Amino acid sequence: MESNINLGIKWIRHQSINGMMFGCDMRTTLTLEPDVVAMIEQLQQDHGGSLKGIVNEALRNGLRGMLAPPPPRDGFQTREVDLGRCRWGSLDDVAEVLAIAEGEGFA
Repeated sequence: MESNINLGIKWIRHQSINGMMFGCDMRTTLTLEPDVVAMIEQLQQDHGGSLKGIVNEALRNGLRGMLAPPPPRDGFQTREVDLGRCRWGSLDDVAEVLAIAEGEGFA
């Protein structure tokens, strides 16, 4: 969904971004979703600054987070549970255990 955004000065539909990227100037059009527009407007009200500055800072912070390695995970441990003694004695002979479980006599 394309969104025109009112940043207090005028309605802006296209923002030129000039910067050195791969040794050349870059100009692009960004289509911002309404929730992003609201956050940008809130940042401008709270901190001031230009659209270009806010978008570049947000992209820098977001891209750093996306490029950073994930934080180490905490180890997981399974709790021990006492299930009591085995109902079929030994489970070493699977055929015998299945025969007993199915009600068959095992010879």
